[in-house]
Amino acid sequence: MKKTKIVVIGVGAVGSTTAYTLLLRQRMDELVLIDANVDKAIGDALDMNHGMPFIGRTKVWAGSYKDCEDADIIIITAGSAQKPGESRVELLKRNVGIYESIIGEVLKYNNDGILLIATNPVDIMSYFSWKKSGWPVERIIGSGTLLDSARFRYLLGQNLNIDPRSVHAHIVGEHGDSEVPLWSLANVAGSEIELAENTKEYIFTNTRDAAYQIINTKGSTYYAIALALDRICTAILRDEGAVLNISTLLTDYHGISDVYLGVPSIVDRSGVREVLQLDITTEEKELLQKSANKMKDLINSIESA
Repeated sequence: MKKTKIVVIGVGAVGSTTAYTLLLRQRMDELVLIDANVDKAIGDALDMNHGMPFIGRTKVWAGSYKDCEDADIIIITAGSAQKPGESRVELLKRNVGIYESIIGEVLKYNNDGILLIATNPVDIMSYFSWKKSGWPVERIIGSGTLLDSARFRYLLGQNLNIDPRSVHAHIVGEHGDSEVPLWSLANVAGSEIELAENTKEYIFTNTRDAAYQIINTKGSTYYAIALALDRICTAILRDEGAVLNISTLLTDYHGISDVYLGVPSIVDRSGVREVLQLDITTEEKELLQKSANKMKDLINSIESA
């Protein structure tokens, strides 16, 4: 039986926490850590290996791009922070350049795996990763609004005093400020969730701004996104056919095309098997189209910069 292998490129806070989460849940037989800071990758691998007597027999090592060979999933969390005086478009263009270099190296050794993108802005980075790789779109997946939807469900569950796993609710669009809550489809066991408008506004605002709250208190977010990435990896490796709000290329989706956005999609061993067309309200469609236009404007600004 073929061994399963996951490669994590970029072992900063998100990458290392994701790797550790995957290790604890024993998702793969082999786990490779790659980082420009080789010592950091070596240290993380050594630290994780010291825990093997407690958790199992996963093989973990700090590797090079050659170790992407035969990998089932390659998770990219690498990226650069904004420099003083640097505009957002300049930062995006620089990170796109970093990604182009990374993907160019990956392609030397792997053309059959799945690229899972986590670097923000994830929809933009996923789009350019797809363009650079030339791979089928189903094998380039962004973390999308999976985490946003989890935050949404958590806050709804708190308000309703219901286990968030029993709450069905979606955030779609950009993983960011223009994301859209689908109140028309939010339900518990098929029953519509009825809340006052000010309560809805409070829940959505705290969903959308959750990352800012965490960054202001501890500097960065990494635990929940690691769990979200673990969930996507599990759906792929177990061929689950799970419905997850990942970022994927849209084609005539409520009039939206040629842009990556977070929408409910079926994820299995092939990657994104199918994008689900949701029956949403006219207002929700308009907000989703605005989110798409924002992403397209950013793509155009990067390409023309």
